[in-house]
Amino acid sequence: MIRPFELFIGLRYIRAKRRTRFISFITATSVLGIIVGVWALISVLSVMNGFERELKDRILAVASHVRVSGHDGWLSDWREVRSKISEYSEVSAQAPYILSHGMLKHSNRVNPVIVRGVEPDLESRVSTISENLIEGDISSLQEGEFGIVIGEDLARSIGSVSVGDKVILISSRGKSSPVGVLPRLKRFTVVGIFNLNFYEYDSGLALVHIKDLAKLQRVGDAVSGLRLKTADAFQSPLISRDLRNLLGGNFRVIDWTREYSNLFEALKIERRVMFIILFLIITVAAFNIVSTLIMLVSDKSADIAVLRTIGVSPRSVMAIFIVHGVVIGIVGTVIGVVIGVITGLNIETLIPWAEQLFGTQFFPDEIYIITKFPAELVWDDVIKVAIAALLVSLVATIYPAWRASKVHPAEALRYD
Repeated sequence: MIRPFELFIGLRYIRAKRRTRFISFITATSVLGIIVGVWALISVLSVMNGFERELKDRILAVASHVRVSGHDGWLSDWREVRSKISEYSEVSAQAPYILSHGMLKHSNRVNPVIVRGVEPDLESRVSTISENLIEGDISSLQEGEFGIVIGEDLARSIGSVSVGDKVILISSRGKSSPVGVLPRLKRFTVVGIFNLNFYEYDSGLALVHIKDLAKLQRVGDAVSGLRLKTADAFQSPLISRDLRNLLGGNFRVIDWTREYSNLFEALKIERRVMFIILFLIITVAAFNIVSTLIMLVSDKSADIAVLRTIGVSPRSVMAIFIVHGVVIGIVGTVIGVVIGVITGLNIETLIPWAEQLFGTQFFPDEIYIITKFPAELVWDDVIKVAIAALLVSLVATIYPAWRASKVHPAEALRYD
């Protein structure tokens, strides 16, 4: 334990004049290195948290919280399954769907598309597509009228399609003929265009009425499955496990975290790598603390000898220099945390200002899914970064302080 005497001497050494200004320069560099490292780490982690939150929000805007389907990809007794699921209180809404792949053609332009057959009223309860329509209305999807709702990017890529235009859907399920298997074609009328700000959906998803797609696919009353909305999307893994137990082993129950597991695993790995890379800045600053203390021990060797001759123990000498190094770490960490927190809380306004200042867009709309810098400051991250910086600073002081405790008074005072 560090006593008041050791703390007093350690703090005095920080304010004392040096024989050489180079030691003061190295000390300032150490503090600056820790400030920059902590600041950068907190700011980058806040941005990555914001990107992850934004990505989850956009995925959950259209993806199912939980999907229930048969092992063969079809659910024939879906009404009975829906009735069973209705007994589970954590599921707030359900909607049957049929999923198909095909091509959408207009003005001699053809684009691949994922076609989802939906019941408009029920679909509005499990996704936010109806809230993100820029033209038309999802309720215009009426059985037998063969209407279609498509994404804005898809509408643009097949020839600036707007509501009321006709498009041809080429189904992936063919029909047999004397000349072989021919694709099924059907003319649809565009009744709505949505924009989810998510290129994967805006450029490759189309919604039609579930009965119209069933006719086109010749699947009768069967559906691909049920899309479920849960009370808490982040409890979906637990809810899906309960539903497996409720329904039995004849059904596939998949939640959104499993469906997009590769994407979120990649984000976690990127986050860890970024943490390690930026933490190296703090580590480099800690090496500067080592250099500072070794030079300080050499500069104050006569003082150490005097302290030893008046009865100060080697352990106390070691504590004095540990105090000196730890204070450097504390000052750098505190300032870095303050600047990092301010940056993390205001980065969404700082980045547009920087883009305007430099006359460029850091994330162009045509390249990136998310074009703004969302940020979310997580206090757990701030605490972890601060503790890590302080621990590195403490470890950096051990060897120089140990060297100070081994100074022999007679040798140090021989030429003084």
